[in-house]
Amino acid sequence: MAKANQVAPATKFDQTLRASAQLPGVEIDRGTFLRRELKRFCSDDQVDRAVATTPAEAGVAPEVIDKIANSVIKYETGKVTALSTAAGIPGGLAAFGTIPADIAQYYGHVLRVVQKLAYLYSWPELFDGDSDGLDSATESMLTLFVGVMFGVNAAQAGVAQVSALMAKEMARKLPQKALTKGAIYPVVKKVAGLLGIQMTKQVFAKSAAKVVPLVGAVVSGSLTFATFMPMSKRLQKHLATLPLTKPGHGVPPQAFTPTTTNSTAG
Repeated sequence: MAKANQVAPATKFDQTLRASAQLPGVEIDRGTFLRRELKRFCSDDQVDRAVATTPAEAGVAPEVIDKIANSVIKYETGKVTALSTAAGIPGGLAAFGTIPADIAQYYGHVLRVVQKLAYLYSWPELFDGDSDGLDSATESMLTLFVGVMFGVNAAQAGVAQVSALMAKEMARKLPQKALTKGAIYPVVKKVAGLLGIQMTKQVFAKSAAKVVPLVGAVVSGSLTFATFMPMSKRLQKHLATLPLTKPGHGVPPQAFTPTTTNSTAG
């Protein structure tokens, strides 16, 4: 994505979002992810159509999407909890610029689960592999997704608006203007401000947990586990209700018989 569209971080949350997005392994390739997960349940032709269009337009059954999503959430929760526990041990992680290392890692996994859930529930590619950072539209959309995870009502409304707009126009990309200059942009800035407050509380809680060595590691990991999974479930539930998941605006669904193979999200 073009650097010309990038803007300077305005809040602590913006800074954390950008720092986390640059961590190794955070960016998820949509096509690779969908092929790996859907091949367990769908025919090759249906997988190809899901990647070329969306899982909804390819007729992938909602129960299959939910099954994979649940596996993704479980996998990412396990990984981020392990990292958080390690970060609670003195010397566990080095500082990451001005952003505490465990907070950056935490939001890195937030972005991972956001991307995976978005792609399963028929959103387009969020990152451009040729870019050195986030463009403003992507940053705005990620902010709204994270806001939904934190239960911010304005974020839920913003994501619903973007979904309805894309479904109506059968768009394959994020609506740049709406997310950066239009009516949705003020919502994004409000959500970012609220998330900054939440992040400050999160940093304080994790710092307090580290006061007692080893015990702090357990507390830090427990705090992460107790927040990450329900937050991810909240996003999953919201995404499943949006217009983009309805095949009526695109290619008619085709029946298929899913297998019972368990999904593992990498």
